[in-house]
Amino acid sequence: MRKKDKGVIKRAIVTPDKHFPLHDVDAISVVKKSIEIVKPDIYIDLGDTGEWAYFSTHYWRGRFAKPMEDLIPLLDQDVNEVNVGMDWIDESLDKVKCKERHFVQGNHEVWLDKFVERYPYLKHYKTANALKLKERGYKYHPYNKKKNLKIGKLNFTHGKFTSKYHSFKHLDVYGENIMYGHTHDLQRHTKTGAGGTISSWSLGCLKDIEADEDWLGGRLTNWNHAFAIVDWFKGGNFKVEIIEIIKGKTTLWGEYIDGKK
Repeated sequence: MRKKDKGVIKRAIVTPDKHFPLHDVDAISVVKKSIEIVKPDIYIDLGDTGEWAYFSTHYWRGRFAKPMEDLIPLLDQDVNEVNVGMDWIDESLDKVKCKERHFVQGNHEVWLDKFVERYPYLKHYKTANALKLKERGYKYHPYNKKKNLKIGKLNFTHGKFTSKYHSFKHLDVYGENIMYGHTHDLQRHTKTGAGGTISSWSLGCLKDIEADEDWLGGRLTNWNHAFAIVDWFKGGNFKVEIIEIIKGKTTLWGEYIDGKK
């Protein structure tokens, strides 16, 4: 473990789209080991934590909707699989006594809330309820609201834009430092004006990329496995360190981490 650098008042680990149960096992293992090395004060989950396949409108709206008695067991399967994934990460957070935890809702989690809007008597499927966020100690931040999670001078949101230059678009629209997931690739844009320099960071994903490329018929993607470490200093200024995970392996603060071991 490296002691907190002089002047650093808070340190966070930020993780993007995991899409449990379609996650990359080795990449998640790297994240867990990194949490135990870094011992963050704050943990931020940027959403799309679950794939939530059976909450897609394909299964509950329209002519091909499943009967409710067939659908409910599938929804419960989704909920269980994503909770198991969160339990796996929370195990490491608990181990290092990380108390401040944030969950930023992703567009896939919005599927749960839309389902409950249609079937309000099934409110236990709402995002915060299905993931037991209160019991887990997470503060909940709904999807892409104007008032984002903001710590110091850095905002966090799930992400909205997916164009080729999405980091430029996010920075242009938000007009402040912003970190997001959603696009599954790594990208950064920086702009300097009279008020100083601001940046946007797209953080990649922790999903099984090879499996998705197979599902896409062999079409290659620009997706990357990564997470971020953020240090804050007095006055709200901060430093971002992007940790890339290559084939289930990375280095962190002089340590080699193999997700298979």
